[in-house]
Amino acid sequence: MSGTSLDGLDLCYCNITKNIGQWSFEIIETKSISYSEDMQSELRDSIFLKADALLQFHNTYGTWLGKQAKQFISDKKLEVDYIASHGHTTHHQPENGLTFQIGSGQHIANESGFKVICDFRTNDVSLGGQGAPLVPIGDQLFFGEYDFCLNLGGISNISLEQKGKRFAYDIGLANMILNYITRKIDLAYDNGGELARSGRINQNMLDKLNALKYYLLPHPKSIGYEWFVNEVAPIVDSTDDTTENLLHTSIHHICEKVAQQVKLNSTKKVCSLLVTGGGALNHFLIEVLQEKLGESTNVVVPEKELIEFKEAMVFALMGALRAEQEINVLKSVTGAKRDSSSGVLYLPAFD
Repeated sequence: MSGTSLDGLDLCYCNITKNIGQWSFEIIETKSISYSEDMQSELRDSIFLKADALLQFHNTYGTWLGKQAKQFISDKKLEVDYIASHGHTTHHQPENGLTFQIGSGQHIANESGFKVICDFRTNDVSLGGQGAPLVPIGDQLFFGEYDFCLNLGGISNISLEQKGKRFAYDIGLANMILNYITRKIDLAYDNGGELARSGRINQNMLDKLNALKYYLLPHPKSIGYEWFVNEVAPIVDSTDDTTENLLHTSIHHICEKVAQQVKLNSTKKVCSLLVTGGGALNHFLIEVLQEKLGESTNVVVPEKELIEFKEAMVFALMGALRAEQEINVLKSVTGAKRDSSSGVLYLPAFD
């Protein structure tokens, strides 16, 4: 799994089990590989590549993913059925029938020597869906005891059950804006949100972020890096203020939008909100979120392993569901014509 926050590659070795109709998981081994500055730049700027250069990068990145997986499997002496790969999203324009995750499945398979299941979004988009978010199938099957599941990756997305159906959508910003700001001072991220904690709100910037048109759209809806580049980055770049104030303002914006959606969809006097993704490690963000939600919501931050690897683990589940030809993408989430079992299987070359 590689997310829009560009932190790096997450590898998660899981045992996925189905017993009497109930799916369960065990995370056995994990590894995170931080991207070099060059790799971060290549991934971030891949949206601007011409088609032939993008496809070339798709292949070379796939080979790199295969090497990392092979090394992980070898070092940990793992027995593997499949590699389920999300890849890295470069383009996401469901309104144009387009989504693209680089990391060629054939190159991963050939380099690693294992079967690969990938390209989990294209089928849903071809069925008229958003192709996102996909993690809610894991929320439904693994974390149904929580009223809401919130993922704070590069983008914030939320998942919930209503009248027996799972609904989910991208709320808006999360680590993407925070990391964009810290990179301006050559800092990968704001550790624990300590820089943000020392800042103050820039009301003009907050008003502009809150006024973004995306927030008015009904769900199902999703966003990608293109939206950030076109709509959000100009607001940050045109705001003349300290790094601390930019971060502080961004966190208040993120938390306001999340709190709005939780309150809008809450049907209980007190509800539970499971928070995972890198943003769950930002202590200041979690404090502000709990403050904005008040006593009506219990914000639950699980152990660090689940925070960091839940998304990768759910793509392992999606691979298992695809291998068993079971539904792994929900139309109630994406707005597609029907539920689907999505993903493409690639077999490794052999002599």
